[in-house]
Amino acid sequence: METQYYKWYSNELGRDMEIKRYGHAGRPVLFIPCQDGRFYDFENYKMTEAWGPWIESGQVMVFGIDTIDSETWSDKGGDAGWRIWRYERWINYITREVVPFMRTVANECNGWEGNPGVLVFGSSLGATHAANLYFRFPDLFDRLLALSGIYTAEFGFGSFMNDLVYQNSPVHYMENMPAGHPYIERYNRNKAVICVGQGAWEIPDSTRRMKEILDSKGINAWVDFWGYDCVHDWPWWYKQVAYYVPYLLS
Repeated sequence: METQYYKWYSNELGRDMEIKRYGHAGRPVLFIPCQDGRFYDFENYKMTEAWGPWIESGQVMVFGIDTIDSETWSDKGGDAGWRIWRYERWINYITREVVPFMRTVANECNGWEGNPGVLVFGSSLGATHAANLYFRFPDLFDRLLALSGIYTAEFGFGSFMNDLVYQNSPVHYMENMPAGHPYIERYNRNKAVICVGQGAWEIPDSTRRMKEILDSKGINAWVDFWGYDCVHDWPWWYKQVAYYVPYLLS
């Protein structure tokens, strides 16, 4: 498997950020690590094996990035206003720096012109971030694989609410999306999978709420609930990758 390491100073975040690419060709995939995760978690937690058939065959190239959860969602004792401001800078880092970089690399490797866009993938809090990116920026992300996520910002910010928290809390902003909003047509041209188990450590309530909201808006998404044997852990996420990726790449 071809790999490449990158590092540059992010103007959005004011510090160096690291990325690792897995694969030589195909659709660009953005991997968001689990809570407090690092760019190398895709490899360290053996997600390379789950995605291996599509990476090796040149159907996808996966870019693993760093979170800044320790400064934002995880730092629950810190100032909520500053933490959500910092999180929005991380969102800007992804949309303004990482995605253009991914498209450039994909174009250089195999003539990828950025249409379709980027598949964004994550598990646990990584799924929370991935879904937020997909629903906020459907022009950049046209595929979503969100496994075992929580889709309300209350997980990181409790009862605190301001404009930035609201726009990063999919349960809130999607619930208030008006009928006829142009994003709805865009979502329905895209493909999204939101999956959660019902076993140990899983929290399916916000996924159920997301399904209710999406159904009420006429937004097509594959929202799937696995059984009570399906727990919040990597072995199940490997199985879900194998199950859903063929659909997302078709």
